[in-house]
Amino acid sequence: MTYPRYSYPPANLFGLAGRVFFGGRRSFRRDGLACVRRLQPPLSVLGEENIPGRGPCLLTFNHYYRPGFRAWWMALALAAVVPAEIHFIMTGELTFPGRWYAPLGRTGSRLLLRRLAKVYGFTLMPPMPPRPWEVEARARAVRSALAYRRSHPQAILGLAPEGGDNPPDGVLAWPPPGAGRFVALLAGEHPITPVGVYESQGALCLRFGQAYRLSLPPDLSAEQKDRLAAERIMQAIARLLPDPLRGDFA
Repeated sequence: MTYPRYSYPPANLFGLAGRVFFGGRRSFRRDGLACVRRLQPPLSVLGEENIPGRGPCLLTFNHYYRPGFRAWWMALALAAVVPAEIHFIMTGELTFPGRWYAPLGRTGSRLLLRRLAKVYGFTLMPPMPPRPWEVEARARAVRSALAYRRSHPQAILGLAPEGGDNPPDGVLAWPPPGAGRFVALLAGEHPITPVGVYESQGALCLRFGQAYRLSLPPDLSAEQKDRLAAERIMQAIARLLPDPLRGDFA
């Protein structure tokens, strides 16, 4: 299989580096547009009629993975296509599982991602899968995301419920416990727009699905609500992916 050629505009890289080191804000949408213009072949967008023009809205997408693919291209592509700034909820650390340089990589990524989140105004979450010693930090991050939603009621938010890569084949996976309830709280009564991200025929593809509202029976336990919410969220995403990527949600 052939893959797209991913590259970055030098001017944007230099500008971003300046903001990371010296402070200041940048538009992630403008940076996304500049990067996506360089994609060869061009970005493929399906379901354009379902692209939200404005908020309030929550975008949920799969955490597409293959060796050599950089996860930030999912966010860059979405930012370039949606005609408004997206507030992404992103990981606060890269974990580098199984790599000899993992301890140094984790430390360096924490510092860099914290700076990037400030530059773009994003919300950080501890990495997935959850680690026992980060329960309090994860709770603070959830409260921060919900506070952002309350203070920006017309915002478009974006997140990948799986929260991380799914090697070796990038097949859609169940999100970690608590993710279903978190998405349900974050969306509230606002619409959720599912998006499938994948590579096909040499191109990076975004496929937007029809928006829906997540309604859960009130008589379920917290664990049951979490599982049902996760199932509905991931099924909506799975319908937008090629069959080999749908996993348990085929």
